[in-house]
Amino acid sequence: SIKQLDRYGQLILANSTAADTGEYSCWLQLCNGNKCRKDETRTGSTYIFFTDKEELFVPTPSYFEIVYLSPDKPAVIPCRVTTPSAKVTLHREFPAEEIETDGTDIIYDVKKGFVYQHPTSDHKGIVYCKAESQGAPQISIKYHLLYVEVPKGPPSTTIEASSNRAEVSDSVHVICTVLGEPDIDVNFRWQYPGQEAERPVLIQNFWRLINRGTGHTTRISKSILLIEDFEARDAGNYICIAQNIQGETTVATTVELN
Repeated sequence: SIKQLDRYGQLILANSTAADTGEYSCWLQLCNGNKCRKDETRTGSTYIFFTDKEELFVPTPSYFEIVYLSPDKPAVIPCRVTTPSAKVTLHREFPAEEIETDGTDIIYDVKKGFVYQHPTSDHKGIVYCKAESQGAPQISIKYHLLYVEVPKGPPSTTIEASSNRAEVSDSVHVICTVLGEPDIDVNFRWQYPGQEAERPVLIQNFWRLINRGTGHTTRISKSILLIEDFEARDAGNYICIAQNIQGETTVATTVELN
């Protein structure tokens, strides 16, 4: 529960468990009428360990997690512990071996996990953590490290129609494709000739990870616009706008009536 008092706010956490281990933050809000914003200059945070000898690792909702390794930023294997004094080591599943933590390229932060400061394709593979603290060792979930190397920026987008000339009553589909970073979402918007007339179209969006060789993993995102019964008013330009957190890209193709 949260209590707001005159000079401070209070968070009360009841029935705490190991899963509550982590950072807790609070901040001042500046309000003007009904609009409020966070005051970045007045924030506070603290990290709290909820010790549990039965749960040395902070529980996670899954038994397997993907970690993306990018050459231009550190990567974190987030095997955090509930007991800060626990001895934690990092291990590769195949070949079975302990990974040396040298304190420079690979460091251990008790509040984050193991940090690869300069990831390379040599680091890819499946790893796990082991923790010991006054009892039998415990094993974390497994982490699949995938190496990523794709251009930064707005989506790299292409568009293609099943046919650029169609007969009346044909089935036509237009595909908009983006290659990008595995952990960056892509949103698609369409503009097409029958849009104002509310012509029935089916739009399907999906994505998957692909291996482009030499250990590089890329995310391929697609949006498919389908017209099942082509008419004269469907002829014209089909425009796809693909957007990610770094910008948007617009591509177009034409479908004409035979």
